Amino acid sequence: MKRTVEHAKINRILVRVTNWIGDAVMNTPALLAIRESFPKARITVLATPQVAGLFSAHEWVDEVLVYDKKGRHAGFAGKLKMAAELRSHRFDLAILLQSAFDAALIAWLARIPRRMGNKSDGRGFLLTHGFDHRPLGSELHHTENYLRMLEYFGIVGSVNRQLLCVSDEERAAAAERLAAAGIAPGDFLIGVNPGAAYGSAKRWYPDRFAEAAATLAKEWNAKILVLGGPSEAEIAGAIEKDLGGKCLNVAGTTTLRELMALIARCNFFISNDSGPMHIAAAFHVPLVAIFGSTDHRTTYPFSDNSVVVRKDTDCAPCLLRECPTDHRCMTAVTAGDVAAAARRVRERAERRQEVTST
Repeated sequence: MKRTVEHAKINRILVRVTNWIGDAVMNTPALLAIRESFPKARITVLATPQVAGLFSAHEWVDEVLVYDKKGRHAGFAGKLKMAAELRSHRFDLAILLQSAFDAALIAWLARIPRRMGNKSDGRGFLLTHGFDHRPLGSELHHTENYLRMLEYFGIVGSVNRQLLCVSDEERAAAAERLAAAGIAPGDFLIGVNPGAAYGSAKRWYPDRFAEAAATLAKEWNAKILVLGGPSEAEIAGAIEKDLGGKCLNVAGTTTLRELMALIARCNFFISNDSGPMHIAAAFHVPLVAIFGSTDHRTTYPFSDNSVVVRKDTDCAPCLLRECPTDHRCMTAVTAGDVAAAARRVRERAERRQEVTST
């Protein structure tokens, strides 16, 4: 039986967000629905260290708590410690966007009286407001999945849009870092993100990233910024080498907040299906996303200023971390394909800007 929430009784809300950067970005439309439905409530996000930075200084969030399940919250004793910390906040409602059993268990241990989430991973008995997401099917975009659950319980927002926030100080620090590398505030900047934390099956090839970026930089009189985490440093280095050093390579040298500010500064973005791709979409940076092994229908960049480049193959989407065959879904995508898509996206974005400014 469907159970709605009595809004007048909700003053403190805990939102458990998902653990991957891209998925957590796709949680933000749900945060807007929660904020608009409970305008006077205090909203606290519970996140792992990997994604907590996304919600710092976020205008829809009042507080961020960190669940360090590999550190001080490790093991069952750590879960009890996390639950005790949550209990002290006296939350009225826990909204579990993360679908693991662990999330529901901690909310139950914390004695939060209302616990809302998908009845996945065998955790339905721990929820007071359980939602069966299976009838939604497997082709719905992730942002819509979260919103459908909230709507089922009477939590509805005015619009489905993503939002990330960076401060003026963070933007200034990014500009200073770019200026030190000869990239001025007025320069057109192409961001290149060759990594994908999930696995190599999602990654396009460094030489093709370099070729597409070089082609567009020449056409657009642009500078190139190569980004990524520590695990992508080698790939980024290969792109830098193919570009003859004509780029700024910051892969593995930024915090998440610094990465966000640098992506927000970009005028265009080329990326695999990855967390930084979703960050760029949230900042409305025009972008081309290259998809292979993953399902573009459920995780495409949620932005009107984007296009997905992919090739139909008999084995994609396989959703595997590593390709067991010949990686045909990615080898079929050429640098020319990506450059052509980028031109279309930029032209479309410029036309939209012209209409908006008139």
